[in-house]
Amino acid sequence: MTLDEFKKRVKKIPDTPGVYFFLDSKKKVLYIGKATSLSDRMRSYFVADIAQVRSQLIGQMVDKAKYLDWRQTDSVLEALILEANLIRTNKPHYNTALRDDKSFNYVVITKEDFPRILVSRGKTIDVDIPVETRAHTFGPFPHGMQLREAMRIIRKIFPYRDQKCTPPQEKKNTKDSPLQYKGLSFVRSNGYKPCFNRHIGLCPGVCTGEISKIDYAKIIRRIVLLFEGKKSTLIKSLQRDMKCAAKDEAFEEASRLKRQLFALNHIQDVSLIKDEYRSPSTIGNNRIEAYDVAHLAGSAAVGVMTVVEEGIIQKAEYRKFKIKTAKAGDDPGSLKEILSRRLGHTEWPLPRVIVVDGATAQINIAENILKELGIGIPVVGVVKDERHRPRELRGSQETIVGREKDILLANAEAHRYAIEYHRRKSRKEMFL
Repeated sequence: MTLDEFKKRVKKIPDTPGVYFFLDSKKKVLYIGKATSLSDRMRSYFVADIAQVRSQLIGQMVDKAKYLDWRQTDSVLEALILEANLIRTNKPHYNTALRDDKSFNYVVITKEDFPRILVSRGKTIDVDIPVETRAHTFGPFPHGMQLREAMRIIRKIFPYRDQKCTPPQEKKNTKDSPLQYKGLSFVRSNGYKPCFNRHIGLCPGVCTGEISKIDYAKIIRRIVLLFEGKKSTLIKSLQRDMKCAAKDEAFEEASRLKRQLFALNHIQDVSLIKDEYRSPSTIGNNRIEAYDVAHLAGSAAVGVMTVVEEGIIQKAEYRKFKIKTAKAGDDPGSLKEILSRRLGHTEWPLPRVIVVDGATAQINIAENILKELGIGIPVVGVVKDERHRPRELRGSQETIVGREKDILLANAEAHRYAIEYHRRKSRKEMFL
């Protein structure tokens, strides 16, 4: 589709969440994506440097496309679910060409008296959750980080059991009667220990025997309807159950169902609005971000981000990260953690180039995270010699040429800033 052809349609595209389609001349679906704003997202494909901003495959897809279509949704969460259902049904070529479909994520509901809801990658799902133990499988979901955030939103509305919650009948050495839940705390009347998620309201009490098999099955049915994209059916079911509960004077249950109805109609999914939905116009033309990690034999591990624009360092935009999840001494894992946390900050402008300290391993980590989020920013690796002096720049030459000095400046600043931050943190820990 040409830019002129797109301009004829752009005014018709709504500024709402939804799912969009690129179709070929025979109206076969080439690619399916989701968006916070359909108009902004689809406009981002029709720019002069789309192949550089996104990828060559995306550029090929846009050239091949002859038609555009879309479906509006009430929320980004519903767009994420609809995208997965449509990818499964249509199997678009460019969705799987851009990513190995085995790396897609799936939501599985198990076959049990109290089913668990689990998330698994396609490449390990048959080992993690054998097919005979699955009652429902939903997906593929292309964006793992966004799916995990979506599951947190869903669980706040419909609490469910996961792999860490064990029903009383499956527990060992339980001698007394179940715990009683009163107000905001558990009262131990016997030995049933609640799981952590029960304490924070994300488990309905499977582990403590507070919920029956029938009532828990209702929760699972509601979640199934949501993942099947049958929100209107789900709302009607909740309204019916709420009226029945009120008629039976089960006012606490009626109030709970009312809160769930409100939550479904006012889904709070701001956390799902990631950098993926920004158009190239919001990417700083000459902003370069560099990342580095520092530690001493794995201790006091930290990471930093530095920024250079137009050859000028921007110290006000430097950021520091305490390593929280990566194992001691795991530099690639630390880089992954830093980039994941940085890209969660949608209020920070996106760079034109990301610079990492290292070669293939570090470049691959950064590119995989960007790919998972659907962000097309080139990555450059600075390879050092035995004296830690820059020896080589790895990455797209189109990206590197003309930016060598800025890339090296950003990298040098990242190294200096990381060492400085690490030393301060080490001194602080020494006196604790």
